[in-house]
Amino acid sequence: MIPELRQTFNQAFIHENYEAMLDWITSQCEGYSVTFRVAETPVFFDNDLRDKLIEACEEITGILRTPEFLEKSKSALLPGQAVPNETPHTHFLVVDFGICRDDNGELIPQLVEIQGFPSLYCYQMLLGNAFLRFFPVPSDLTTYFNGLEDATYIEMLRHLIVGDCHPENVILLEIEPMKQNTAVDFVVTKKYLGIEYVCISDLIISGRDVFYEKDGRKIQVHRIYNRIIFDELEKRTDLVREFDFSHEYNVQWVGHPNWFFRISKHSLPLLHSRFVPASFYLNELEQIPTDLDNYVLKPLFSFAGSGVNVHPTEADIEAIPAHERHLFILQRKMRYEPVIETLNEPAKCEVRMMMIWPDDKEKPILINNLIRLSKAELVGVRYNKDKDWVGSSAGFFRKV
Repeated sequence: MIPELRQTFNQAFIHENYEAMLDWITSQCEGYSVTFRVAETPVFFDNDLRDKLIEACEEITGILRTPEFLEKSKSALLPGQAVPNETPHTHFLVVDFGICRDDNGELIPQLVEIQGFPSLYCYQMLLGNAFLRFFPVPSDLTTYFNGLEDATYIEMLRHLIVGDCHPENVILLEIEPMKQNTAVDFVVTKKYLGIEYVCISDLIISGRDVFYEKDGRKIQVHRIYNRIIFDELEKRTDLVREFDFSHEYNVQWVGHPNWFFRISKHSLPLLHSRFVPASFYLNELEQIPTDLDNYVLKPLFSFAGSGVNVHPTEADIEAIPAHERHLFILQRKMRYEPVIETLNEPAKCEVRMMMIWPDDKEKPILINNLIRLSKAELVGVRYNKDKDWVGSSAGFFRKV
């Protein structure tokens, strides 16, 4: 979206440099290769779109901090899901925007989804540095916000995640971590912060104390950096585990599990802004819109696009039992603009704005971003098979 930088990048692109970048990333991840597709290009944002993205985040986080939102979001916790010792606010907040055009033809971010849950915070630092290392990205650009650089970025994450604990008493909690697509982030999180990634089935419980084993030693857990997606946990009935989220333990949560639900697709109808497409709880609709082709039907509690219906019909909605309609939303469809020129067809762009919310701050702090590029109707690997210049990337902005 900075035309001269896009033109320079495309003209200078050499596929061998891209392959070398992937090899370098693997070398920095203890030999572990990225299992999702990395795009061949970063995205270059001009100041206007950068400012709109920041404005959108400020408007949305302002709503999230209101007493009204805090009260209404309680209903996102279904019976049996609440975890004890909920923190006053989420520690992590990621907001996904599609890049679209408004009625005046100007580029504008439009909210796709929001999560009170961590993302690839450490991996994105590595990816940004990889693009800087292997491609002609000007030195006056950065992936960070609020004046951060590598050292201050990692220090902010360390302060939030490790806190005043010894790193070995802090764990990243997942389900079979090295089988996850996000495992590359777990590897670099351990590298940068010194904390172990641990499978929930490996936790040992003694009363209210939690332990894990390392090098033949039983180590007590004081702090949990939670990365478990509850949709997956519910499906893994094969897992034998002592740890139960409904029990109260002598641990501190970094990213308390309740915020996974309270800030989620459930939040979309509660957000009102020019950057937020209209969304409605299905059970609160007085009548089904006549222009359903302009809407997407989404289940509230699903992950990675599962169950999303991009072409809903009246019959689809009528088929949902009345007692289940509170579990769905209708969201006005946005039209992603193919704004990223590639060596063939242009790509669409989705921007994840990544924030943290330390306990000593009044509001979330914007620190980094993640990009997903697509040439299909939907963003996601399964929709972009056999495409190039798509997948995970990083956005660069002018330093301020």
